[in-house]
Amino acid sequence: MNETLKRGISGAIYILLLLASILYSTESFFILFGVFLIIAVYEFCNLVQIHKLFPILFGTTLYTTVTLVSHYNQITTDTINKIFNTNLEISINVKQLDIVLLVIALVVSIKCILFLFYDNIQKISTSSKYLYLLGYIILPFVFITKISFGINDYNPKIIIGLFILIWTNDTFAYIVGKSIGRTKLFEKISPKKTFEGFFGGIVFAVLAGYLISKYYIKANPEFSDRSVLIWTSIAVIVGIAGTIGDLIESKFKRIAGVKDSGNIMPGHGGILDRLDSVIFVAPIIFLFYQILNYVS
Repeated sequence: MNETLKRGISGAIYILLLLASILYSTESFFILFGVFLIIAVYEFCNLVQIHKLFPILFGTTLYTTVTLVSHYNQITTDTINKIFNTNLEISINVKQLDIVLLVIALVVSIKCILFLFYDNIQKISTSSKYLYLLGYIILPFVFITKISFGINDYNPKIIIGLFILIWTNDTFAYIVGKSIGRTKLFEKISPKKTFEGFFGGIVFAVLAGYLISKYYIKANPEFSDRSVLIWTSIAVIVGIAGTIGDLIESKFKRIAGVKDSGNIMPGHGGILDRLDSVIFVAPIIFLFYQILNYVS
């Protein structure tokens, strides 16, 4: 099969699966990203050469537990009371849990950025491998599910809007870079990325953010023009942090000596290759929402 056709079909299936799960229900969204998490953990373990069973079990357990605690706290309490015939009031401070997980994810994100600039690292210590696994792979999937709730109930438009911004940034960074790109962004890690493509991607992502915000205002009269500032700000965050996330994954692949993180998506590589931008962006966007909620 023609490589371009194979890539197109694979990409279309991925997008349709993603949109269908997000729009169908909260549960289908959680399940799909739980599956993505398992595959991403598997691929990352291959990249850094660590055993897979414990990380997959730990990642799945943490993802499931935090999801239940965060979004199904009352359901979980009722189920436990029914099973054990009790009448307990289980009070879990979700906000404190979020802060702890967010701090861990952000600290590891900073470590990832420093790792990106270390020229002499060709071997990663075992402790660092597991730290990256937790903060760079597992926790971002938790925050992706949390972002979908915004500051209220589950809202599929939020997560779809985020993916639209990421796809827009990636697409136009490639187009602008290929057309007029001259100045290399980070040649030793990703030779094809240019500063022109980087800024071009951000410009078009901001435009997409503006259009998304206008759609929100039109569909929801209670939204004010402040949503324009919110979504354009998210677009800038996506443009900058998404590119960094892409470069970080490229560094892991370069050290591992592979082109792709996996081969589950013909023509595209692995799940980690498709989600490298969003998993680095997710904790930062979650922090942005918390600041926004606090200010409001």
